[in-house]
Amino acid sequence: MSVLTVTQKDGVRAAAESSQVAGDHLESEFVVIGGGPAGLTAAYQLSQRGKHPLVLEQSHTTGGISRTENYRGFHFDMGGHRFFTKSDEVLSFWNEVLSDDLRTRPRLSRIYYRNKFFNYPLKPLNALFGLGPIEAIRILLSYARWSLFPYREVETFEQWVTNRFGKRLFEIFFKSYTEKVWGVSCSELRAEWAAQRIKDLSLKTAVWSMFFKPRTTVQTLIDSFLYPRLGPGMLWQKVSNLVEQNGGDVWLNSGVVGLKRVGREVVSVDVMRDGRIQSIRGKQFISSMPVTDFIKKLEPPPPKDVLAAADQLKYRDFLTVGLIVDKTDLFPDNWIYIHEPNVKVGRIQNFGNWSPDMVPVAGKSSIGLEYFCSVGDELWTTDDAELIEAAKRELETLGLARYEDVEDGCVFRVPKAYPVYDASYGDVLGIIRDYVNGFENFQTIGRNGLHRYNNQDHAMLTGMLAVRNALDGETNNLWIVNGDKQYHEEIREAEPIPSEPEIRQVSELLFLKLDRIAMGISTGVVTGIVLFIATLILVLKGGDTVGPHLGLLSQYFPGYQVTWWGSLLGLLYGFGSGFVLGSLFATIRNMTIFFSFALRKTRFERKQLLKFFDYI
Repeated sequence: MSVLTVTQKDGVRAAAESSQVAGDHLESEFVVIGGGPAGLTAAYQLSQRGKHPLVLEQSHTTGGISRTENYRGFHFDMGGHRFFTKSDEVLSFWNEVLSDDLRTRPRLSRIYYRNKFFNYPLKPLNALFGLGPIEAIRILLSYARWSLFPYREVETFEQWVTNRFGKRLFEIFFKSYTEKVWGVSCSELRAEWAAQRIKDLSLKTAVWSMFFKPRTTVQTLIDSFLYPRLGPGMLWQKVSNLVEQNGGDVWLNSGVVGLKRVGREVVSVDVMRDGRIQSIRGKQFISSMPVTDFIKKLEPPPPKDVLAAADQLKYRDFLTVGLIVDKTDLFPDNWIYIHEPNVKVGRIQNFGNWSPDMVPVAGKSSIGLEYFCSVGDELWTTDDAELIEAAKRELETLGLARYEDVEDGCVFRVPKAYPVYDASYGDVLGIIRDYVNGFENFQTIGRNGLHRYNNQDHAMLTGMLAVRNALDGETNNLWIVNGDKQYHEEIREAEPIPSEPEIRQVSELLFLKLDRIAMGISTGVVTGIVLFIATLILVLKGGDTVGPHLGLLSQYFPGYQVTWWGSLLGLLYGFGSGFVLGSLFATIRNMTIFFSFALRKTRFERKQLLKFFDYI
C-alpha cells in the first residue's frame, strides 16, 4: 500500500509516494478536526497566513451545527442562526467572505401559549390581552412574594429564574419550553447556564423594556439581523472553497476514530475515510470535536479520573422535520417558540421569512419543526415517515397550516447540539480542562470542543484565537470566550461571575445599613448631654435672667427651665428628641440608599437585558 506525504516547497504542494506496510499515511503541519464555524475559521486564517491546513469533517457537508441542508432545492437551516456579533473581527470575516450574499433581514419571533401568540420581546398590551388581568395580577403577586422571600441558595435553573421573575411567570414562560429542550427538570438544570446566557435578566428589566426604549441599542433587542442568502451553510461552503484555493484540504465524510499521543503531545490522528483508516501525522492540532470524544479516542488512554469525567459530560440532541407546504404566507415569524406541553415540537422555523431565496418555488413554503431529543431515545429512533406524519398533524393542531397542504417532508438529525449544564458538569469539566490544557500542540475550540454553550460568533473567535496562540505565541484562554466580553486585540482572563450571596455581601459593605435604634440612642445621648451641660453652664453663670434664649425650649419641652433641676429634665428631653431625630435620619438615609441602588441596578439591567429563548 502507498503512503501520501504532503510536503511544501516554494509555496507549492508536492506529492511523493513510497511503499509502507502500515497503510496510507499523510503528514500535515496543521490538522484541524471539525468543519464547523470554529474549525473552518481556524483553517481559513491559517491559509490566509501561508499555511496549508488539513480539515477533517465527519459529516457530508461543512458547517457543523450551523449547517444548511438541501432537499429538492429547499434549504433548511439547522436551528435558525441569526448573524449578529459584538466582534468587529467576526463581522469583517462575514462581510469579506459573503459580500453581497449577506442580507439584512427583519426579525419577528413569538411565543405560542394557550392557543395564543405573544410577541417576543414582550409588549404590554399584547401580554395583557393574551394572559388576561387575573393572570397578570397572579404574576405580579408571585413576583412580589419571591422578591421579598427569595431562595437564599441558588443552585438550579428553576431557583434562578423564580428569584428574578416569580414562580408563576417561570411556570408559564420558562418551564415547559426549557424542559423540552434539555430533557431534564428545571430543578436539575444548573443555574450557571442561566447566569451565562441571560445575566441580569429580571421582571423589572423586562417590564422596563416594554415601556421605555433604552438610550443605547441592546444586542438582543435588535429588530433585524444579518443572514446569508441561502442560509449559514452558504458561508461555510465558501470558506471551505477558499481554504482549498489557498492550498489547504477539506475532507468530508472523514470521521476521527483515534488519536495517538506521546506524553503530552498529539502525534497523529486516525481517520475513517472511504471505508479505510488513514493515519495523519501533524505538528499542531486544533479540534472542535466534542471534548469527550477526544478524551475517549486518545491512545494511550488518559488517567482513569479523566476518562470518568468524560463519561459524565452530557449533550442534548435535536432533529428537524422539514416540510414543504403548498401555501405561502403561513405566518410572518422567522420562528415561533412552542410552549404547549400537548405537542412535542419545541420551535418552528419559516425559512422563507429568513430568506426568500431559500424557497426555490413560488407559492410554496419550507417549514422546519425542531424536536429536542437524545440519541437513541424513542423520538430519535422513530422512522422518518412517522416523524413527518406527526409533524404534519402538529402543524395543523397548532393552526399554522392544514395537513393536506403539506406535500412533502424530510428529516435531519443533529447530534450533540447542546452541551448540558447538569449538577455535575462544573466539577468534571474542570478535570477535563486541566488535562487538555497540559497538551503542548493541541487546542480544543468551539461549542462542543469546550463544552460551553456559545454562539456561532463566539465559536469563530475561539478558532481565531487558537491560530494566534499557535502562530504568534499568544496565550489566549479559549475556555472563557463567551457573549459577555468585548473582544479586542487581546483577551484577558475573565473574572468569575459572582454568586448572589457574594453580591449581597458586597452591597452590604458598600451601602452599610444604619441601625435605627443604635442611631437613635447615640443621637439621643449626645443631644441630652449637650442640653444638660448647656443648662448647667448657664445656671453657673447666673444673672438677673438666667438663660433667656435656652429657656424658650419650654415651649416645646413642658416643665423645662434653666435651673439645676431643669438640667436633669433637659437631659431626658434631649435624649428623647435626639432618639426620634436619629432614628428618623437612619430610616430616611437607608431608604435613599436603597432606592438609589435599586435605580442604578435597574438602569444597569436595562442595558444588559438579554432575551432568554434566543439562546436555546
